[in-house]
Amino acid sequence: MKPEEFRETYGPIALVTGASSGIGLAFAEELAARGFDLVLTARRTDRLEALAQRLLSSCGVRTRVIGADLSDPEAPARLLAETEGSDIGLVVSNAGFNLKGAFETKDASAMAKMLAVNCQAPMQLAHGFISRLKARGRGGIVFTASVEGLIGCPYSTAYSASKALVVSLGEGLWGELQGTGVDVLTLCPGATESEATAGMPGLANLQAAAEVARLTLDNLREGPTFVPNAHYREMFSQLRAMPRREALTAMAQSMKDLA
Repeated sequence: MKPEEFRETYGPIALVTGASSGIGLAFAEELAARGFDLVLTARRTDRLEALAQRLLSSCGVRTRVIGADLSDPEAPARLLAETEGSDIGLVVSNAGFNLKGAFETKDASAMAKMLAVNCQAPMQLAHGFISRLKARGRGGIVFTASVEGLIGCPYSTAYSASKALVVSLGEGLWGELQGTGVDVLTLCPGATESEATAGMPGLANLQAAAEVARLTLDNLREGPTFVPNAHYREMFSQLRAMPRREALTAMAQSMKDLA
């Protein structure tokens, strides 16, 4: 798709959640380079304000910053209310976080917050924006899930379960929205350069966040799911082809050895 066609289809404004770092930040930068005005949301508004100034200087785009903690169950509704009337053609539901380690050792309240951010927020935002996008007759939704949502991952159990919901949500909506002009793509990244992976020295097959964002936008019409990292695409294809008991036993042993 040519740049002008991309902006005509999904512009003029894109909303990106979790835009203060990592893949969300990369989405904001890539969309600004493609000429999109932006609505950016995250908890750390100081970072978003600095990003907005940088994108104005480098790309000449207008950016609106909305502070939101998506672990608050009321935050998606507030975000929908504050963007009503804005001509948003692309929704990038990217905010999320993970919890690694043995399931029983994780704090129950932290898991509840993770479900709010990883599951409730994308579901509620999609519910609110779909009617707006259908009324426009064009647009798109990107959900950031994970390759760990493609199979239950031992020692990442709650996180992979939350991302499995996102994968199913995206796949179902991709089917429902056929013929409406609204494209849906669920991004399933593997290990990506970010603040989280910076604290994991020796982690192999890292993909740059900027590459993840660029490839995702380039493949927005190639839903329902997209795995941008060739290494993880092959790995999880093999795991899903194995008998599930064998795959899970091997994964559990591998992750236990790293713990």
